[in-house]
Amino acid sequence: MISTQAQTALFDYPKYWAECYGSAPFLPMSRKEMDILGWDSCDIILVTGDAYVDHPSFGMAVIGRMLEAQGFRVGIIAQPDWHSKDAFMTLGQPNLFFGVTAGNMDSMINRYTAERRIRHDDAYTPNNEGGKRPDRAVTVYTQRCKEAYKGVPVIIGGIEASLRRIAHYDYWSDKVRRSVLFDAKADLLVYGNAERPLIEIAHRIAKGEEITNITDVRGSAFITKQPLANWQGIDSRSIDKPGKIDPIANPYQEITATSCQQSSSEDEVAAQDITKTPQVIQLSQHRNKSWAQKNKPWLTTYINLPTYEQVKDNKILYAHASRIFHQEVNPTSAKPLMQRHGDRSIWLNPPAIPLSEQEMDGVFGLPYQRVPHPSYGKAKIPAYDMIKTSINIMRGCFGGCTFCSITEHEGRIIQSRSEDSIIQEIEDIKQKVPGFTGVISDLGGPTANMYQLRCKSEKAEATCRKPSCVWPTICGHLDTDHTPTINLYRRARKVKGIKKVLIASGVRYDLAIEDPDYVKELVTHHVGGYLKIAPEHTEQGPLNKMMKPGMGSYDKFKQMFDHYSKQAGKKQYLIPYFISAHPGTSDIDMVNLALWLKKHDFKLDQVQNFYPSPLANATTLYHTEINSLKNIKKDSESITVPKGTIQRRLHKAILRYHDPANWPMIREALTKLGLARKLIGTKPECLVPPASRTEQAHQHYKKGGKGKNNAQGFKTSPGQQRTHGYGKKPRSEGKPGLTRFSENQFTKSKQRNNKKD
Repeated sequence: MISTQAQTALFDYPKYWAECYGSAPFLPMSRKEMDILGWDSCDIILVTGDAYVDHPSFGMAVIGRMLEAQGFRVGIIAQPDWHSKDAFMTLGQPNLFFGVTAGNMDSMINRYTAERRIRHDDAYTPNNEGGKRPDRAVTVYTQRCKEAYKGVPVIIGGIEASLRRIAHYDYWSDKVRRSVLFDAKADLLVYGNAERPLIEIAHRIAKGEEITNITDVRGSAFITKQPLANWQGIDSRSIDKPGKIDPIANPYQEITATSCQQSSSEDEVAAQDITKTPQVIQLSQHRNKSWAQKNKPWLTTYINLPTYEQVKDNKILYAHASRIFHQEVNPTSAKPLMQRHGDRSIWLNPPAIPLSEQEMDGVFGLPYQRVPHPSYGKAKIPAYDMIKTSINIMRGCFGGCTFCSITEHEGRIIQSRSEDSIIQEIEDIKQKVPGFTGVISDLGGPTANMYQLRCKSEKAEATCRKPSCVWPTICGHLDTDHTPTINLYRRARKVKGIKKVLIASGVRYDLAIEDPDYVKELVTHHVGGYLKIAPEHTEQGPLNKMMKPGMGSYDKFKQMFDHYSKQAGKKQYLIPYFISAHPGTSDIDMVNLALWLKKHDFKLDQVQNFYPSPLANATTLYHTEINSLKNIKKDSESITVPKGTIQRRLHKAILRYHDPANWPMIREALTKLGLARKLIGTKPECLVPPASRTEQAHQHYKKGGKGKNNAQGFKTSPGQQRTHGYGKKPRSEGKPGLTRFSENQFTKSKQRNNKKD
């Protein structure tokens, strides 16, 4: 049985014998540094795809300092040359294990754009240089560690390993890939913010325990041939009942893997209603007679997911497996998951117990230098420059936005630091950050205003399986009192030498409007002229697939923002962020969003096309084109998914309706939608101007057109007006009214247009 309580607090373990060496100024990256420290070897060597910055915003620094605090000698190999094993032998053989991560970002997202183009920069590398880490870095680094020192355990972690811990859709290869454990051939995977599981594992290995026997650590995953002894399995299709606060019915019944893994052909499985309870068969002849088995069998029950072979070919089962995975994320009530890959299985233990406030303070109170390793000299590391004066006040996010991977990685439960810990970090910044000007660039985290927010009901929190606490409406159990955040802001402003404390993390505005005092405090003191927020879209269809609030919340927040800005005598502006080409978004949705932007005079310089990151809910929508946010059946709702380069570029272009380079593409799309007469022209309500004569001539000859239809030698479309050239204002001035188009209107308009043609 896996305990629901943390057995040992982070800093209560007996220190490893090497604690006598004390803490290092920087974790060593070379044998020379090890010699200066008096080390003959490292106990643990961490391999990372990022440059080593000794700052609590860099995951490897946090893990390294945490292990050091346990008494271990920790070395770091940062951005090694992966073409041979040599760079992985720089610090010698570790006494205990290698820890491997791709870095703060997934290596594929770091390397490629949403259009799968190669990036030529890398914010986590000195001088912003690209190409300093391999694709699928976790896999490559692990294989090199294994080559360097055979028999030395390798533990993988970080965002890349976390989001690939089970079979997952991979956007870059456009296929479902196996768990990264199978490709990397690592011994163990730790997911999420891994301090708790990794420290337990390190101490157990240090005591001589074989890593193959470490199978009961929360927040870990490993490969096994058989289910663990004394555990019962239940088919995932019998428990797909999301959205309830009450515990899942029990006792669970035992089954073999056959119902999910062997018995049905793929066609038969696809035809089944997969929420139907399968035939129950005994998993094994051995039954545990313990009290837990007899009285609380759900405490020793794991869930069988459809196999890798099934989910890679069957989108219904993939969507179903994704639903189960996202239900089993509550540390208190989640069950282990098992998914067969060929003749072996991945076993995924429940998430680690969240850190207490005292533990969070300990993690962020370690002796970070808050600067890059001296070996980088004067080289600039953009990611460090961006966060060097920012402070992370909490972890986790209960928003559940489908396109975001924070929940899959950090969990829904908010883990906050104390005020004293945060104020002490401000003092550290004053002392350690070169050239500090007195401005704290951010007090935040995944979301700026979730600090100290929690569920008011322990029972509800312990059993809840809802994907979001704030969608479709804010849960009645959620505490939305921002008083702790307000008090923190006020105290931070009073620290001697602090001129300004800015809030740069995303503000969850649907939460903020529940507490006007917070909005007033934020707007009056912590906005540097602009505040970035993320409505993501204006249309209800896409917003529902994002699990984001409607524009009513945005409008209310903007009203409060403008009111308190005026009250403070300041001119301040909201900068909204939007996503294009998100699953569930039609062309007409994008047109309506563009019209909203034009009405409010927003001209977006940068637009983010939806990026399907592994294991995110929206990635499941993208891959399967099935609404997996609802119960999955053979006739589940299909959704519109913008796929392919042309359509994805179109959606991005529509958001940048003001850019002349996008006008030809937008005009073509509006014509196909039957909206050319309404939205192409010089009137204020039009989205783009008609083509200039130069454009028409270019298009005419590009299409091989012939004939002389006017003085310039090209045709003029019926009713088309001559217009100014690119970059000039139309004759009609003033802001347009917002004209929205429904899908029905679009269909009728298109039909009329086709008849005329």
